[in-house]
Amino acid sequence: MSVSDPSSSSKPPGTEAFKPSRPERFLVSDLCAMLERYLEPEDIKKVYRAYLFGADAHNGQLRASGEPYIYHPLSVARVLAEMHMDRDSIVAAILHDVIEDTEVGREQIALGFGEEVAALVDGVSKLTHLSFESKEEAQAANFRKMILAMVSDLRVILVKLADRLHNMRTLGALRSEKRRRIARETLDIYAPIAQRLGMRRIRRELERLGFEA
Repeated sequence: MSVSDPSSSSKPPGTEAFKPSRPERFLVSDLCAMLERYLEPEDIKKVYRAYLFGADAHNGQLRASGEPYIYHPLSVARVLAEMHMDRDSIVAAILHDVIEDTEVGREQIALGFGEEVAALVDGVSKLTHLSFESKEEAQAANFRKMILAMVSDLRVILVKLADRLHNMRTLGALRSEKRRRIARETLDIYAPIAQRLGMRRIRRELERLGFEA
């Protein structure tokens, strides 16, 4: 797959390869309207470039619900925008799955959006791929400690929590067995991390959705 160069100044990246659907345009405009409350116009332009790049990278991919995949990272970015997170956190949220799910590499993200964004996206990808090497390590308390210890930038965890929150909000499209597994992981791992970081609203919603699954 060829993804447009996000650093090009002649035209916005991805505009030829990707034509957003009407619901998608609404999601993007809604996100930008939220960001206008606290970010500078130049920052919002970078966020929009990230959207075009992410939409191009995820073009043709669908969620389990049948929706275009880009709906998910846009929704994750919205969660962070509600928290008034900084520009690069929003950009990283939009791009958080491109390393894992597309042919885009870390270097390409760094080239187009800066090393800070690339480090955030790479950190989220590494959290996604964490695996257990022992029964002791798999215990929830130990796993939570491992997550907090391995992350040098707290924003990586915040993006991951927003990612998990949107995944919990859309669990209905999954099989019951997978829903229960994700719900248990959320209750054991992610809700306590949100509590520890003082994110009580997110913790409460994660717990509610986990118990409802």
